[in-house]
Amino acid sequence: MPILYTTQASATGGRAGRAVSENGVLDVTLTVPKELGGDGATGTNPEQLFAAGYSACFLGALKFVAGQQKVKIPEDTTVSAKVGIGPREDGTGFGIDVALTVNIPGLDQAEAEKLAAAAHIVCPYSHAMRTSTEVPVMVA
Repeated sequence: MPILYTTQASATGGRAGRAVSENGVLDVTLTVPKELGGDGATGTNPEQLFAAGYSACFLGALKFVAGQQKVKIPEDTTVSAKVGIGPREDGTGFGIDVALTVNIPGLDQAEAEKLAAAAHIVCPYSHAMRTSTEVPVMVA
């Protein structure tokens, strides 16, 4: 696949630390939610970051397919991603559970469902979740 854009972010401290994008625009304090044994300090976590990225990417895919089909998407269209984390059934680590909710005001249900299904094919986050994309891990 030809790569059109590449970026990078780095984390220090794990779930209780800091994450920064290579250009410094994203610079967040990471904290562990109480549900995962944290103290509830103010900050974000990987699941929130994944939910934000997935919802934004899916909305971009929705606008893309709507444009292809000559359908006007209202500015107040939203996509919400609900992301959960828990232990995998095989006991070897953790997994995530993701659900998307698409709200396209003024569009009938059938048309909205058709666009959402097409966006689910186009969206790279959806593709990665659906295909269990292999991620190379290199030690520097």
